Amino acid sequence: MSKYFGTDGFRGEANVNLTVDHAFRVGRFLGWYYGRERKAQIVIGKDTRRSSYMFECALSAGITASGADVCLMHVTTTPSVSYIAKTDEFDCGIMISASHNPYHDNGLKLINRHGEKMEQEVIDEIERYLDSNQDLPYATGENIGRVIDYASGRNRYIGYLISLATHSYKDMKVALDCANGSAWMIAKNVFEALGAETYALSNTPNGVNINDGCGSTHIEQLQQYVKDNHMDIGFAFDGDADRCLAVDEKGNLVDGDGILYIYGCYMKERDKLANNTVVTTVMSNFGLYKAFDTAGIQYEKTDVGDKYVYENMRANGHLIGGEQSGHIIFGKYANTGDGILTAIKIMQAVLGKKMPLSKLTQNLTIYPQVLKNVRVQDKDRALNDFAVQNAVRDVAEKLGDQGRILLRKSGTEPVLRVMVEAPTHEMCEEHVDAVIDVMRQRGLAVEGPKA
Repeated sequence: MSKYFGTDGFRGEANVNLTVDHAFRVGRFLGWYYGRERKAQIVIGKDTRRSSYMFECALSAGITASGADVCLMHVTTTPSVSYIAKTDEFDCGIMISASHNPYHDNGLKLINRHGEKMEQEVIDEIERYLDSNQDLPYATGENIGRVIDYASGRNRYIGYLISLATHSYKDMKVALDCANGSAWMIAKNVFEALGAETYALSNTPNGVNINDGCGSTHIEQLQQYVKDNHMDIGFAFDGDADRCLAVDEKGNLVDGDGILYIYGCYMKERDKLANNTVVTTVMSNFGLYKAFDTAGIQYEKTDVGDKYVYENMRANGHLIGGEQSGHIIFGKYANTGDGILTAIKIMQAVLGKKMPLSKLTQNLTIYPQVLKNVRVQDKDRALNDFAVQNAVRDVAEKLGDQGRILLRKSGTEPVLRVMVEAPTHEMCEEHVDAVIDVMRQRGLAVEGPKA
């Protein structure tokens, strides 16, 4: 595990554990690293957090001080930075965002020249530099880098999204919850250009209201709006718009599992589902797998994180994968999760099949799920304890083909996660608590479960 960078970048509270000095030094390193043989070019995007402007300035100062040029896309989405880094042949890209976190957090997401998450070996070198007293050479004279306005890149990305739509959205009433974040202008522009009667919620960012009671982490607002205003469909994005959750015309949530099911089936029907396989994570719902079995669709399971989903897709030639949270990757069109692209693809399935969204999920039953976190002294010892393993096996045998149990360790905390999916919520609670009771009896749990 890296010291500063996790699976989704360097994230922390702004100027507490992610400081302006960190951003300056990351910029210094990247400008030097990619500019050792020629003048490098780096593209930067940001979300609407107040601190994003501060970090943009710090990164730009560091990069240009090392002699590289910076192109600023300004407020934009993470997938747009990925798209432009690749298509415009930048050395790398940086997105300033803490995704679905509250406004006081922020993050630096690093993207390579292929539009993918930065290679671990580069991350390792950055981390060594951050913890060192190494002096990098400063550029002087005409070798000092430039800061260039690159709003045109964002506009080209909007054009790219529009070009991917296969139907007119005329006569469709669409609600968009933009989370007061990166999607606040882009999503509405795209849907209006495609002819939809568009209603944008949470699209007045002020620097401190990103994800505040809105967006994909607070879907209730959109659900109520869709029902009250008789919308045909609704979409909710997170702070940097790499996630999308949908709401059907009845106000029901369609999460990432539902989206994978809808579009996986749609691809299979048109003979477009490469390897007849959808990539999921271990946290996808048991009901999704049963529905895939019925539909004759194969699936793979990765560790939690869209990074692992993408790695599996790339290694095996699969074209669709994602997470329950709404990170959906359409491998033919993007190298990362893209919330607005996901919304366009859902619209394609709805309009292509001439069915409302609720009909497209009628054969998918999402099982009740209970997940509890247990703080432990030693994750590996608790995970591999024979009595705990026996308890897990006992639950699995009782559930049979009517549910499942998953015991996994957190990647960032001294916590084990116990998750059960079963036909009823009561069964889930009973089986989760049975395993946790064994952990307590064995003296493995530091304290009670944290829901």
